[in-house]
Amino acid sequence: MGGDAANIIMQLVDVWKAYRVGDIVTWALRGVNLSILRGEFIAIMGPSGSGKTTLLNIIGLLDRPTKGKVYIDGVDVSALSSDSLARLRNKKIGFVFQQFNLVARMSVYENIELPLIPAGIPPRLRREMVLKALKAAGGEEEWLTKKPTQLSGGQQQRVAIARALVNNPEIILADEPTGNLDRASARTVVETFTKLNSGGQTIVVVTHDPEVANCSNKIYLIRDGVIKDMRSPSKSECLLSKEIK
Repeated sequence: MGGDAANIIMQLVDVWKAYRVGDIVTWALRGVNLSILRGEFIAIMGPSGSGKTTLLNIIGLLDRPTKGKVYIDGVDVSALSSDSLARLRNKKIGFVFQQFNLVARMSVYENIELPLIPAGIPPRLRREMVLKALKAAGGEEEWLTKKPTQLSGGQQQRVAIARALVNNPEIILADEPTGNLDRASARTVVETFTKLNSGGQTIVVVTHDPEVANCSNKIYLIRDGVIKDMRSPSKSECLLSKEIK
Protein backbone atom coordinates (compact mmCIF):
# COMPACT_ATOMS: atom_id res chain seq x y z
CA MET A 1 0.00 0.00 0.00
CA GLY A 2 1.38 3.35 -1.00
CA GLY A 3 1.94 6.10 1.48
CA ASP A 4 0.92 8.99 -0.78
CA ALA A 5 -1.23 11.77 0.66
CA ALA A 6 -4.26 10.74 -1.40
CA ASN A 7 -4.33 7.42 0.44
CA ILE A 8 -4.45 8.99 3.92
CA ILE A 9 -7.96 8.86 5.36
CA MET A 10 -7.05 10.45 8.71
CA GLN A 11 -4.03 12.37 9.94
CA LEU A 12 -3.07 13.76 13.34
CA VAL A 13 -0.44 16.49 13.28
CA ASP A 14 1.37 17.43 16.51
CA VAL A 15 -1.67 16.59 18.64
CA TRP A 16 -1.56 17.41 22.35
CA LYS A 17 -4.37 16.76 24.83
CA ALA A 18 -4.54 18.16 28.36
CA TYR A 19 -7.01 17.46 31.16
CA ARG A 20 -7.39 19.99 33.99
CA VAL A 21 -8.56 19.21 37.51
CA GLY A 22 -8.47 22.38 39.56
CA ASP A 23 -4.99 23.83 39.14
CA ILE A 24 -3.49 20.53 38.04
CA VAL A 25 -2.96 19.97 34.30
CA THR A 26 -2.21 16.47 33.00
CA TRP A 27 -1.02 15.98 29.43
CA ALA A 28 -2.53 12.74 28.10
CA LEU A 29 -1.08 13.20 24.60
CA ARG A 30 2.20 14.96 23.83
CA GLY A 31 2.78 15.83 20.19
CA VAL A 32 1.29 12.77 18.47
CA ASN A 33 1.74 12.47 14.71
CA LEU A 34 -0.19 9.65 13.06
CA SER A 35 -1.37 8.92 9.52
CA ILE A 36 -4.01 6.24 8.92
CA LEU A 37 -4.21 4.90 5.38
CA ARG A 38 -7.35 3.62 3.71
CA GLY A 39 -7.69 -0.12 4.15
CA GLU A 40 -5.19 -0.41 7.00
CA PHE A 41 -5.73 -2.59 10.05
CA ILE A 42 -3.70 -0.98 12.81
CA ALA A 43 -3.35 -1.78 16.50
CA ILE A 44 -2.45 0.67 19.26
CA MET A 45 -0.79 -0.80 22.35
CA GLY A 46 0.54 0.64 25.58
CA PRO A 47 0.29 0.33 29.37
CA SER A 48 -2.64 1.70 31.36
CA GLY A 49 -2.53 5.48 31.45
CA SER A 50 -0.36 5.71 28.34
CA GLY A 51 -2.93 7.70 26.34
CA LYS A 52 -4.45 4.91 24.23
CA THR A 53 -8.08 5.73 24.91
CA THR A 54 -7.49 9.47 24.63
CA LEU A 55 -5.85 8.89 21.26
CA LEU A 56 -8.80 6.75 20.13
CA ASN A 57 -11.24 9.46 21.25
CA ILE A 58 -9.34 12.03 19.19
CA ILE A 59 -9.29 9.72 16.15
CA GLY A 60 -13.00 9.05 16.67
CA LEU A 61 -13.84 12.77 16.86
CA LEU A 62 -15.29 12.24 20.33
CA ASP A 63 -12.80 14.72 21.77
CA ARG A 64 -10.88 17.71 20.48
CA PRO A 65 -7.12 18.19 20.80
CA THR A 66 -5.84 20.94 23.09
CA LYS A 67 -3.22 21.70 20.45
CA GLY A 68 -2.57 20.33 16.99
CA LYS A 69 -4.63 19.44 13.93
CA VAL A 70 -6.85 16.55 12.86
CA TYR A 71 -7.49 15.98 9.16
CA ILE A 72 -10.01 13.70 7.48
CA ASP A 73 -9.58 13.24 3.73
CA GLY A 74 -7.19 16.19 3.85
CA VAL A 75 -9.72 18.55 5.48
CA ASP A 76 -8.90 20.16 8.84
CA VAL A 77 -11.78 19.23 11.16
CA SER A 78 -10.30 20.85 14.28
CA ALA A 79 -12.41 24.01 13.96
CA LEU A 80 -15.75 22.39 13.04
CA SER A 81 -18.77 23.09 15.22
CA SER A 82 -19.96 20.34 17.55
CA ASP A 83 -22.96 19.63 15.29
CA SER A 84 -20.82 19.43 12.16
CA LEU A 85 -18.34 17.18 13.97
CA ALA A 86 -21.17 14.89 15.11
CA ARG A 87 -22.52 14.60 11.55
CA LEU A 88 -19.06 13.80 10.20
CA ARG A 89 -18.46 11.25 12.97
CA ASN A 90 -21.77 9.49 12.30
CA LYS A 91 -20.99 9.34 8.60
CA LYS A 92 -17.34 8.30 8.71
CA ILE A 93 -16.77 6.30 11.90
CA GLY A 94 -18.21 3.23 13.62
CA PHE A 95 -17.37 2.32 17.22
CA VAL A 96 -16.96 -1.02 19.00
CA PHE A 97 -16.42 -1.08 22.76
CA GLN A 98 -15.22 -3.59 25.34
CA GLN A 99 -18.54 -3.44 27.21
CA PHE A 100 -20.60 -3.93 23.98
CA ASN A 101 -22.82 -0.92 24.95
CA LEU A 102 -25.97 -2.68 23.72
CA VAL A 103 -29.36 -1.56 25.07
CA ALA A 104 -30.66 -4.51 27.11
CA ARG A 105 -34.37 -3.69 26.74
CA MET A 106 -34.12 -3.54 22.94
CA SER A 107 -33.96 -6.45 20.53
CA VAL A 108 -30.83 -7.16 18.53
CA TYR A 109 -32.57 -5.69 15.49
CA GLU A 110 -33.40 -2.47 17.34
CA ASN A 111 -29.85 -2.16 18.65
CA ILE A 112 -28.33 -2.44 15.19
CA GLU A 113 -30.96 -0.12 13.73
CA LEU A 114 -30.30 2.70 16.22
CA PRO A 115 -27.72 4.68 14.17
CA LEU A 116 -30.04 4.68 11.14
CA ILE A 117 -33.01 6.38 12.79
CA PRO A 118 -31.53 9.91 13.15
CA ALA A 119 -30.47 9.72 9.49
CA GLY A 120 -34.14 9.49 8.43
CA ILE A 121 -33.69 6.21 6.53
CA PRO A 122 -37.08 4.55 5.78
CA PRO A 123 -37.94 1.35 7.74
CA ARG A 124 -37.83 -0.99 4.73
CA LEU A 125 -34.34 0.15 3.77
CA ARG A 126 -33.27 0.06 7.43
CA ARG A 127 -34.12 -3.63 7.58
CA GLU A 128 -32.01 -4.37 4.52
CA MET A 129 -29.09 -2.46 6.03
CA VAL A 130 -29.43 -4.20 9.41
CA LEU A 131 -29.42 -7.65 7.80
CA LYS A 132 -26.42 -6.78 5.63
CA ALA A 133 -24.46 -5.45 8.62
CA LEU A 134 -25.26 -8.45 10.82
CA LYS A 135 -24.18 -10.83 8.07
CA ALA A 136 -20.95 -8.89 7.55
CA ALA A 137 -20.26 -9.11 11.29
CA GLY A 138 -20.68 -12.90 11.24
CA GLY A 139 -24.08 -12.89 12.96
CA GLU A 140 -27.23 -14.96 12.38
CA GLU A 141 -30.61 -13.63 11.27
CA GLU A 142 -32.31 -15.63 14.04
CA TRP A 143 -30.64 -13.34 16.61
CA LEU A 144 -32.64 -10.31 15.45
CA THR A 145 -35.66 -10.91 17.69
CA LYS A 146 -33.59 -11.79 20.76
CA LYS A 147 -32.47 -9.47 23.54
CA PRO A 148 -28.69 -9.02 23.94
CA THR A 149 -28.74 -10.90 27.26
CA GLN A 150 -29.94 -14.01 25.40
CA LEU A 151 -26.66 -14.11 23.47
CA SER A 152 -23.15 -15.10 24.48
CA GLY A 153 -20.45 -12.45 24.94
CA GLY A 154 -18.94 -13.22 21.56
CA GLN A 155 -22.35 -13.01 19.88
CA GLN A 156 -23.07 -9.68 21.60
CA GLN A 157 -19.78 -8.29 20.34
CA ARG A 158 -20.67 -9.32 16.80
CA VAL A 159 -23.98 -7.47 17.21
CA ALA A 160 -22.00 -4.44 18.39
CA ILE A 161 -19.79 -4.74 15.30
CA ALA A 162 -22.91 -4.91 13.12
CA ARG A 163 -24.21 -1.73 14.75
CA ALA A 164 -20.85 -0.06 14.00
CA LEU A 165 -21.06 -1.20 10.36
CA VAL A 166 -24.70 -0.38 9.62
CA ASN A 167 -24.05 3.20 8.47
CA ASN A 168 -21.29 2.02 6.11
CA PRO A 169 -18.56 4.03 7.87
CA GLU A 170 -15.10 4.28 6.38
CA ILE A 171 -13.33 3.61 9.69
CA ILE A 172 -14.11 1.13 12.47
CA LEU A 173 -12.59 2.00 15.87
CA ALA A 174 -12.50 -0.71 18.52
CA ASP A 175 -11.52 -0.12 22.16
CA GLU A 176 -10.40 -3.39 23.80
CA PRO A 177 -13.02 -5.33 21.78
CA THR A 178 -11.89 -8.73 23.09
CA GLY A 179 -11.24 -7.63 26.68
CA ASN A 180 -14.35 -9.30 28.13
CA LEU A 181 -14.30 -12.41 25.94
CA ASP A 182 -12.93 -15.94 26.26
CA ARG A 183 -10.28 -16.90 23.71
CA ALA A 184 -12.66 -18.72 21.37
CA SER A 185 -15.02 -15.71 21.25
CA ALA A 186 -12.05 -13.34 20.90
CA ARG A 187 -10.84 -15.34 17.92
CA THR A 188 -14.26 -15.02 16.27
CA VAL A 189 -14.21 -11.25 16.74
CA VAL A 190 -10.66 -10.96 15.36
CA GLU A 191 -11.65 -13.14 12.40
CA THR A 192 -14.52 -10.73 11.75
CA PHE A 193 -12.19 -7.71 11.79
CA THR A 194 -9.71 -9.49 9.51
CA LYS A 195 -12.46 -10.37 7.04
CA LEU A 196 -13.78 -6.80 7.06
CA ASN A 197 -10.27 -5.48 6.50
CA SER A 198 -9.76 -7.88 3.60
CA GLY A 199 -12.86 -6.28 2.06
CA GLY A 200 -11.27 -2.83 2.30
CA GLN A 201 -12.51 -1.65 5.71
CA THR A 202 -10.12 0.54 7.72
CA ILE A 203 -9.78 -0.85 11.27
CA VAL A 204 -8.13 0.74 14.32
CA VAL A 205 -7.98 -1.42 17.46
CA VAL A 206 -6.76 -0.41 20.91
CA THR A 207 -5.73 -3.54 22.80
CA HIS A 208 -3.63 -4.85 25.67
CA ASP A 209 -3.52 -8.27 24.01
CA PRO A 210 -0.42 -8.90 21.84
CA GLU A 211 -2.14 -11.89 20.20
CA VAL A 212 -4.84 -9.52 18.94
CA ALA A 213 -2.38 -6.79 17.97
CA ASN A 214 -0.31 -9.27 15.97
CA CYS A 215 -3.31 -9.92 13.71
CA SER A 216 -3.15 -6.31 12.46
CA ASN A 217 -0.98 -4.90 9.66
CA LYS A 218 0.84 -2.34 11.81
CA ILE A 219 1.34 -1.86 15.57
CA TYR A 220 1.87 1.51 17.24
CA LEU A 221 3.30 1.55 20.76
CA ILE A 222 2.32 4.51 22.94
CA ARG A 223 3.75 5.47 26.32
CA ASP A 224 3.35 8.65 28.39
CA GLY A 225 1.26 10.22 25.63
CA VAL A 226 3.90 9.73 22.94
CA ILE A 227 4.01 7.19 20.10
CA LYS A 228 7.35 5.56 20.84
CA ASP A 229 7.54 3.00 18.08
CA MET A 230 5.82 1.47 15.08
CA ARG A 231 6.49 -2.15 14.25
CA SER A 232 5.29 -4.89 11.96
CA PRO A 233 3.22 -7.63 13.59
CA SER A 234 4.46 -11.17 14.09
CA LYS A 235 1.78 -13.14 12.28
CA SER A 236 2.89 -16.37 13.96
CA GLU A 237 1.86 -14.74 17.25
CA CYS A 238 -1.58 -13.70 15.95
CA LEU A 239 -4.52 -15.16 17.85
CA LEU A 240 -5.75 -16.71 14.60
CA SER A 241 -2.52 -18.73 14.40
CA LYS A 242 -2.89 -20.08 17.94
CA GLU A 243 -4.52 -23.30 19.05
CA ILE A 244 -7.47 -22.57 21.31
CA LYS A 245 -7.55 -24.97 24.26
